[in-house]
This record gives sequence, C-alpha cells and structure tokens, in this order.
Amino acid sequence: MDVLFYIAAVIAIVSSIMVVTGSNAVHALLYLVVSLLAAAFIFYLLGAAFIAALEVIIYAGAIMVLFIFVVMMLNLGKESENQERDWLKLRMWTGPSVLVAILLVEYIIMLTSTGNAYFNSIKIYPRQVGTSLFTTYILGVEITAMLLMSGIVGAYHIGRRKRKSYHRYMEEANE
Repeated sequence: MDVLFYIAAVIAIVSSIMVVTGSNAVHALLYLVVSLLAAAFIFYLLGAAFIAALEVIIYAGAIMVLFIFVVMMLNLGKESENQERDWLKLRMWTGPSVLVAILLVEYIIMLTSTGNAYFNSIKIYPRQVGTSLFTTYILGVEITAMLLMSGIVGAYHIGRRKRKSYHRYMEEANE
C-alpha cells in the first residue's frame, strides 16, 4: 500500500505544479481538481476517511464552484467565446484525465486487496472533528474564515461595475 501512497503523492505534486505554472485559467482549475482528489486519496489511505470525504465535498466541490463563479463573474464578453470553445477540446482533458484514471486504478486496487490495514484503524467521528476544530484549532479556523471572507469581498470589488458619478446638480439633468 505504500506504492499507492507514493503514486498519489506524485500525482498531487505534478498536478499542483501544473496549477502554478499553467498559463490557462481553465487548465489550472482542472489540475487543481486533480490535486484535491489526490490529496483526498492520500487522506483515505492514511485512514482518515471522513477528512477525505470533506476534502472532496468542500474543496473539490464547493471551492471549485466558487472559482467557476468568479470566472463567470469576470465574463469577458463575445471575444472570449472562441477561446472558451478551444478550451473544451479533447486535448485539454487528456492530462487531468490520465491522472484521475491513475487515482481510480489505485482506489480500486486498494479496495480489492485483502488484508487491508487501512480499514482496521481507529474510527474518528464527525463530532470529534468538530470538537477538535472549535477547541484546539480555533485560531486556524478563524483565520481561514477571515481569509475566505476577504477573498469574497475582493472578488466582489473586482467584478462590480463602476457607476459614473456626477455632481448632484448634474444627476437631476441626466435623469
């Protein structure tokens, strides 16, 4: 099972490098999903199935929806439609698809192997995770909440349209 861990770690590293070095935003988002799935697989291999599920639901699901919302909010208009059509071609999906297929094969191998030591680990329940987050790790949770809120406010300010302001006497004449 150590081999599965190292393969998932290499996939996470390669896809994370592709996120940072890629020049195309959509490609970077796809590789980010692969990186988050690989991290969830690593958590699952280490016996933290609940954290792996949270990784998939919260990060690969909700955070990616937020990123897609920001891309939609920064709509560039008609001139970007041809570029978006190019992004949906098959060649764009080959890299992330290969990495996800490797993760899927690893997952199937892990589930079908006999004598799996990872399923015999101690179970951690959601109540224990919540108690730990809001007692021991409260500072990290609060900093993360503030960081997410500042990101939302920043995205709003970037995406909002500026209104022309006139002098108060001119506003009445323009209406």
